[in-house]
Amino acid sequence: MFSSLRRSAAAAAAVVALVSPALVACGGDDEAGGDGKTLKLWHYEGANSAMGVAWAKAIEQFKASHPGVEVVFEEKGFEQIRQSANMILNSNDAPDVMEYNKGNASAGLLSKQGLLTDISAEAESRGWAKALSPSLATTARYDERGIMGGGKWYGVPNYGEFVMAYYNKDLFAKYNVQVPKTLADLETAMATFKQNGVAPLSVGGAEYPAQQIFYLLALSKADRKWVEDFQLYKNKIDFKGPEFTYAANTFADWVSKGYIDKNSAGVKAEDMGQAFLSGKFPIMVSGSWWYGRVVKEATSFQWGTFLFPGNKLHPGSSGNLWVVPAKAKNKQLAYDFIDITMKPEIQNLLGNSGGIPVAADASAITDAKSKELIQNFDQVVKDDGIAFYPDWPAPGYYDVLVAGVQKLINGSAKPEQVLDEIAKPYNDNRANVGG
Repeated sequence: MFSSLRRSAAAAAAVVALVSPALVACGGDDEAGGDGKTLKLWHYEGANSAMGVAWAKAIEQFKASHPGVEVVFEEKGFEQIRQSANMILNSNDAPDVMEYNKGNASAGLLSKQGLLTDISAEAESRGWAKALSPSLATTARYDERGIMGGGKWYGVPNYGEFVMAYYNKDLFAKYNVQVPKTLADLETAMATFKQNGVAPLSVGGAEYPAQQIFYLLALSKADRKWVEDFQLYKNKIDFKGPEFTYAANTFADWVSKGYIDKNSAGVKAEDMGQAFLSGKFPIMVSGSWWYGRVVKEATSFQWGTFLFPGNKLHPGSSGNLWVVPAKAKNKQLAYDFIDITMKPEIQNLLGNSGGIPVAADASAITDAKSKELIQNFDQVVKDDGIAFYPDWPAPGYYDVLVAGVQKLINGSAKPEQVLDEIAKPYNDNRANVGG
């Protein structure tokens, strides 16, 4: 498969070399009926996030290098795209390029349904494949079953991400709490805050944050083999095994002790973040995608970050993907835009804005906070600690996990019942894809 990919890429490169440079630079008309004069682009990053800042600059550069081409940009919500992508991409209203979540249940499902363009030749000829390390490229490639890690390129990530703990240094100092180095240390710290009437964790149970805490607890008892079995269907997973059993029991225990507020079952990710940014909570466990905002908005207190204590494995991956819908009308323009987001200037800007670039010049990252973030991510990658995300293995699994963890928060189901609930759809999908 790899040799065939290289041969087809070489052939594509030869064809590109024969095309007029002016046509390549301006994108040209597309076989899908595009006019070569409009780039329709969707993404769901906030304007002041690292990615939002970098991609706004990329749009500027695209316009400068493509005179006469109009960029029609629409900022969407994460949930909006997640819930409606299948319908939109099946219509004639599909954008030319869009940000989309990675993993079997997201980009993998769309690739299997024929809704995404195979961009393997572009990934090779434009150097995207070479710029991404194998662990980061895992989420860009999908086989005929829609399982990540092999097969064709259906997307390109231009940043990395991982989950960590943000902490309020002022509250830690006020209550004489040390940065935890082990899970036991973390529980001691949360107990101290709780004893002093301070809710320890800002948690969003209505969306992804709570399930990532649950997954971190499972990862604390897991190894690389378990991650690959769970994510890539290499071997069967026992949901009543030590990993998920520990996660469910410990999560429920944290709720009973008040470390996780029962009201957090209805809290969305944005509200969780805003609560931490206001200085109300000492700890928020969430992704590096918050980093740029924390830098800009956490102005009333000193803050820092630490990796989830004691873990060698952490939720994380490449960032979300730039994908080109199969029904995109101006695919060449889409490829040109993706290429700009991978250029050093955009990558360096992303890094200095609180993001994790995949192809930046390390010496060009001058911001101290950004350097710390990138170094932490590099360490996770070096330790082979990227464990992807819990909702990736199966279509619809995100909602399954949200509902399951909400039941742990509000106490409407016991841990073993929740494990049964999250096991069934996972196992059903595993059987469907022949895993």
